[in-house]
Amino acid sequence: MKYRNLGASGLKVSEVALGSWMTDLRDADAKSKAEEIVDLAFENGVNFFDCADAYSGGEAEKFLGGILRNHRRSEYVISSKVFFPVGPGPNEWGLSRKHITENIDRTLKNLGLDYIDVYYCHRFDNTTPMEETLRTLSDLVSQGKILYYGVSEEWSAARLEKAQRIIEKYQLYPMTCIQPQYNMMDRYIEHEIMDVCKQYGIGITPFSPLAQGLLTGKYKKGQPYPEGSRAITQGDHQVNALLTDENLDKVEKLSKIAEELGTNMPCLALAWILKQPMISCVIAGATKASQLKNNLAAVEVEIPEDAMKRIDEILGFKRFERHVG
Repeated sequence: MKYRNLGASGLKVSEVALGSWMTDLRDADAKSKAEEIVDLAFENGVNFFDCADAYSGGEAEKFLGGILRNHRRSEYVISSKVFFPVGPGPNEWGLSRKHITENIDRTLKNLGLDYIDVYYCHRFDNTTPMEETLRTLSDLVSQGKILYYGVSEEWSAARLEKAQRIIEKYQLYPMTCIQPQYNMMDRYIEHEIMDVCKQYGIGITPFSPLAQGLLTGKYKKGQPYPEGSRAITQGDHQVNALLTDENLDKVEKLSKIAEELGTNMPCLALAWILKQPMISCVIAGATKASQLKNNLAAVEVEIPEDAMKRIDEILGFKRFERHVG
C-alpha cells in the first residue's frame, strides 16, 4: 500500500480507502463477508475507513466500530458524516450547531470511540448559516472529538471560497478535505473545485470511483445485466441512467487500454483518479474479497502519458470556459 497526506495536513491515509455504505447489515452472510473484507483491508495496509451516521440508520457505525476494536486506535483513520435525519424532529437533521453537537456524540457512541479522525458535512444545508456550521466543526476540533473536518457533495467552488473567508476571518481550524463524487464519467470537480482545493490545501477523497459499477466493464451493450448486479438490485437504480450506448462504447475502448497495460477496467479507473496530485485517496466499496483485492492492485498501476492522452480523447471531457467575441 502507498500513503498520501490528507490535503495539507500531516495525516497519512492509504491511497485506497474502504467505504462501508454498501454493507447490508440485515443479511448475515453479507455481514460476515464485510468483516472478512475489513480484516483483509487491514492486512493489505488500508488504514482509512469511511462511514456515515445515515448508513443503515447508525448500524453501519456500530458494525464498523465493533470490528475496529480489534486493532490499535493508532492503526486506523476513520471518518463519518452528519446531515441526514436521525429522527422525526425539526432539529434532528442538517448542519445546525444543535444537530452537529448532538450527532457527533451519537456517532462516537455508535463507533465506541473517544474521537473520530475526519468528520464530513454529508450535504450542504441552506437553512443554516455557514458560519454557524464552521464554528461548530472548529469547536469540535478544539474539544478533541474530531481531528479534522471536511465537506461532501453539494459544496460548490463558490461555497468553498465563502467557507475559506469565514475560516480566515474567525481564525478557525481549517477545512482539510472534501468528498465529492469523481470518476472518469463524472469530472465536474475539474471545472473549478479542484483548483480551489489546490489553492487552500484541501485534500480530495472521492467516492463512486467506478461510476456505480459502469467502470467495472461488466455491463455490455446489447447484453442482459449481470445477475445480482447493481442495475438489478439497487433500489433507486442510479446506475441505470449511466448505462447508455455512448458510455458503454467508451468503457469498451477504455477496457482495451487497460488490457494493453496488463490490468483490468476497475484498476485502470482507480489508477486514473490517483494520477491527480490533489487526490488524497479514493474511497471504494467492496462486497467481495476479490473486489477489494482488485481495488488494492490499482496503487501499482502506472498509466503512461500517451495512455492518459488516449483516455482523455475517449472520454471527450472539456473544462467549462466561456469566451466572448
